[in-house]
Amino acid sequence: MSDPTPNADCEHPAPEPEGLTVDFLGSGPTPSQSRFQVDLVAESAGAAAGDGDEKAAPSGDKAQEAEEAKGRFRVVNFVDPSGAVSPDAAPAEGLQNGDTVMSETSLQSSTGGQQHYHYDTHTNTYYLRTFGHNTIDAVPNIDFYRQTAAPLGEKLIRPTLSELHDELDKEPFEDGFANGEDLTPAEEAAVKDSGDSKGVVKFGWIKGVLVRCMLNIWGVMLFIRMTWIVGQAGIVYCCIIISIATVVTTITGCSTSAIATNGFVRGGGAYYLISRSLGPEFGGSIGLIFAFANAVAVAMYVVGFAETVVELLRMGDLTMLDAVNDVRIVGTITVVILLGISVAGMEWEAKAQLILLFILLTAIFNYFIGSFIPVESKEKYGFFSYDASIMWENMGPDFRKETFFSVFAIFFPAATGILAGANISGDLADPQMAIPRGTLLAIFITALVYIGVAVSTGACIVRDATGEIGTNFTLGFNNCTGPACKYGYDFSSCKLQPGQDESSCKYGLHNDFQVMSVVSGFGPLISAGIFSATLSSALASLVSAPKVFQALCKDNIYPGIAFFGKGYGKNNEPLRGYILTFLIALAFILIAELNTIAPIISNFFLASYALINFSVFHASLANSPGWRPSFKYFNKWVSLAGAILCCVVMFIINWWAALLTNVIVLSLYIYVSYKKPDVNWGSSTQALTYHQALTHSLQLCGVADHIKTYRPQCLVMTGAPNSRPALLNLVHAFTKNVGLMVCGHVRISNRKPNIKELNNDMLRYQRWLLNNNSKAFYTPVMAEDLRQGSQFLLQAAGLGRLKPNTLVLGFKNNWRECDLKEVETYINLIHDAFDFQYGMVILRLSEGLDVSHIQGQDDTSAMKDVVVFIDVNKDSDGDSSKPSSKATSVQNSPAVQKDDYDDGKAPMQPLLKKDKKSPTTPLNMADQKLLDASQQFQKKQGKGTVDVWWLFDDGGLTLLIPYLIANKKKWKDCKIRVFIGGKINRIDHDRRAMAALLSKFRIDFSDITVLGDINIKPKSESLAAFAQLIEPYRLKEDDMEQDAAEKLKAEEPWRITDNEIELYKAKSNRQIRLNELLKEHSSTANLIVMSMPLARKGAVSSALYMAWLETLSRDLPPILLVRGNHQSVLTFYS
Repeated sequence: MSDPTPNADCEHPAPEPEGLTVDFLGSGPTPSQSRFQVDLVAESAGAAAGDGDEKAAPSGDKAQEAEEAKGRFRVVNFVDPSGAVSPDAAPAEGLQNGDTVMSETSLQSSTGGQQHYHYDTHTNTYYLRTFGHNTIDAVPNIDFYRQTAAPLGEKLIRPTLSELHDELDKEPFEDGFANGEDLTPAEEAAVKDSGDSKGVVKFGWIKGVLVRCMLNIWGVMLFIRMTWIVGQAGIVYCCIIISIATVVTTITGCSTSAIATNGFVRGGGAYYLISRSLGPEFGGSIGLIFAFANAVAVAMYVVGFAETVVELLRMGDLTMLDAVNDVRIVGTITVVILLGISVAGMEWEAKAQLILLFILLTAIFNYFIGSFIPVESKEKYGFFSYDASIMWENMGPDFRKETFFSVFAIFFPAATGILAGANISGDLADPQMAIPRGTLLAIFITALVYIGVAVSTGACIVRDATGEIGTNFTLGFNNCTGPACKYGYDFSSCKLQPGQDESSCKYGLHNDFQVMSVVSGFGPLISAGIFSATLSSALASLVSAPKVFQALCKDNIYPGIAFFGKGYGKNNEPLRGYILTFLIALAFILIAELNTIAPIISNFFLASYALINFSVFHASLANSPGWRPSFKYFNKWVSLAGAILCCVVMFIINWWAALLTNVIVLSLYIYVSYKKPDVNWGSSTQALTYHQALTHSLQLCGVADHIKTYRPQCLVMTGAPNSRPALLNLVHAFTKNVGLMVCGHVRISNRKPNIKELNNDMLRYQRWLLNNNSKAFYTPVMAEDLRQGSQFLLQAAGLGRLKPNTLVLGFKNNWRECDLKEVETYINLIHDAFDFQYGMVILRLSEGLDVSHIQGQDDTSAMKDVVVFIDVNKDSDGDSSKPSSKATSVQNSPAVQKDDYDDGKAPMQPLLKKDKKSPTTPLNMADQKLLDASQQFQKKQGKGTVDVWWLFDDGGLTLLIPYLIANKKKWKDCKIRVFIGGKINRIDHDRRAMAALLSKFRIDFSDITVLGDINIKPKSESLAAFAQLIEPYRLKEDDMEQDAAEKLKAEEPWRITDNEIELYKAKSNRQIRLNELLKEHSSTANLIVMSMPLARKGAVSSALYMAWLETLSRDLPPILLVRGNHQSVLTFYS
């Protein structure tokens, strides 16, 4: 990169007066001013004079300023700025403790105490009095911790560290870092859509959670299947079944409570809880199937209601068409009515739920009251009120075509309503309090009722009854068995006998699903309870599905569904989601094949429960400081056990449905992972990734290095990562998924370091690397010169064992045109690398490496962000084909950005990703060749060779790097050819020895060439070219006085002495000869990897060493000069 030319304003700033005053007026800060700008004026003029020189801004500007200031700082109980006492009129009183201050009269207390005023801190320097003193430092305030557009209050921004710490004439760094405080665009839109809080319906824990959960958990199972389960499993096993289901739901309820109390909960229910805990991959997959499950559940519950209605009509000889079509007609009418209630608003839906709960509770009490009233007419149906013998008879199981697990599978769906309250989390006044309290209390109450009904029915109803009056035997007759005998009934005649498929009894626990109607005090109330249970569950699912789906749509995880995320009205009702849910439910009602889909729906719910439990385990395992739920009654291992239990129950209910559910979840997970939605929710996945990385990094430090585990870990001096794409891509080829790559960038700053831009670059370039699928880290440093910055990187880059061991440079093509001090610095980098025991790699392309001066070259990777910088001082007209005076080289040493500006602003501007349809400035031929060459390693390499010139044993790095490159997919068509030095009379022996060594190293090769003519004298024209190359850099001490020669050598240490030329004549000739051999054997290679010659530090001048590297690598295909640190990196031992 070229050095920027400073602006005149920056080089010659205006004189600064000595005094201080505070700028209260004006139309807002300029880009170079802070929110707390202090102007410098003559001290003798005083503060009042300073204020008098200011002029008030027009009213329009003030309105604009007030809008800009909104959301910055809120001042409570301060005088209205529009009142008689204006803050603008207050005189400044000086400084205290380095902070700008405001006079006491400007901030008088307001007697109102309820009005909040936005105080324009862009044009004023004070907003608050802390501890009775004048200071801009802020005291702790909840509003500082709110997210942008937070629904519960105004987001305030505390003074930044730069505003409190930086010099007063410096622009404060207000950008900061993204830390997840701000809402995503979807969440912000949801908050904006919610509108004014006036009139919004918010529910408490009873109406919002407890009522819904109780209605959903009880359901129709309580009235028409509970007695059958008791008949099959007996009282004991039935209680065990209920207890297991309760354990699963209680663990899930505790996990739900833990997640819900670990921060503010928005709408979305199970999807929101899982996605914000485990990330969008699990959340997105569960959100979709959970919303679908709720939509189909509407159909299940409505069909259950319709079947009951049609059965009652059939008993009264009332039919419309036939049984199936009657169910469809009644179901369609019912779901339309439920849709109308839902669309009318949450308030109407909540009222309907309360009415249904009242009916349901009445039906339950009606049953229990009836169970205590013995009625002789009911005895023939098997009801004899409470009797110990009946209870004992029903204590054990009596499975008929069923097993314990099949009965459990039938019962467990009754427990899947525990998220009914959490699903409307966005409509709860205080979700953090309501969800734990309402959910757990609902689980406790419903479990007690289920156990009570199980014990009650088992204690007063026999398993089989004929429905006929038993007067056909005398008490004490031996043939009568069973507890009904003492009441004069013999039901043994219709019991299931060996060899029979079905019992002839029509009543009793085993045979009559409506037996609770017989027991109850008033039978029709049980039917009303069934209606209430089915309709309430259907209504809850009809509300839950759109709410969950709306949250999923707004997060934009799946394409094409955002249309359904739009909310309407004060409660942000998802009307489009209601219509979609209605259509899905209606379709399944008309299909009327719910027996097949029912197990899948139950498994969808269980998958959600399993992931909620796993979320708590995962978050606890990650041990993130952000995991601080106020609900403390959970344990990570219990949550893990709950997750495993849910998975087990899935397979118990239906194994094929469980497999199908897992396949669907996994498929959606893979899709979302592939899509990589651009969200950052601070999930436990991120926390656990960090925890594991930290743990493993520390574990690595405790393990000694071993040759078999050696990996090339490269510090690549790329400068800006996109300025040398060929260097980045080639190194990435042999480090991707193998070793570490750190992109080093030395930013030279002779004056105040521009930390703001350095921090911005760290974020921007790391994002660029990620978006380009480059597995590398970007590490910039500030330094006074390139060598110092490189030394910083050589010493400090990396972490523990994840530390570079190889330095990679681009060849300095312009070394003959640039200042020779740069050559001295470049060669010293190589010496420093060897001093720090680094390996050394230098890449040379004949066209060059640095493409930073080519405008618009950054759009080759479909970037989301802007990352390439164009030096605006080079060409003001945008013609990048005209390089500046210091940009004649297209390939320099590691990118250096000079930072000589007083105001800290870098002379670089971001280049937006250009529109591919827009016309582009044509490149000159040299730049076009450079751009093509820079992209050659991004493409698949055709059939060719990678030529390895392993002339000197450096530990094997010269051989390992081409092996790693040739194993990559893009290089798989390239064969490795090995060239070694040898003697003419031992060529076959040397070839066999090298073949044996490569075979032991398990490295495939296509050919081995032994060069026996390395030491032949080079051609005369090659010698003449080398002599001409070094001529400008010779000291020629024989032609001057000794003192003058020594002085010149001290001032210009890169000079080549005559003695040095003579001493290293043989080595120079070897480099010349090797270049001739390279042109002869490897001129068509895709890549050359060659042992780099070494120069003894302090003995070989920089110019001579540079001339060796130049001569060796000139006019060749891409060439890597490699020299390991002479520690073995290859071994043939196991």
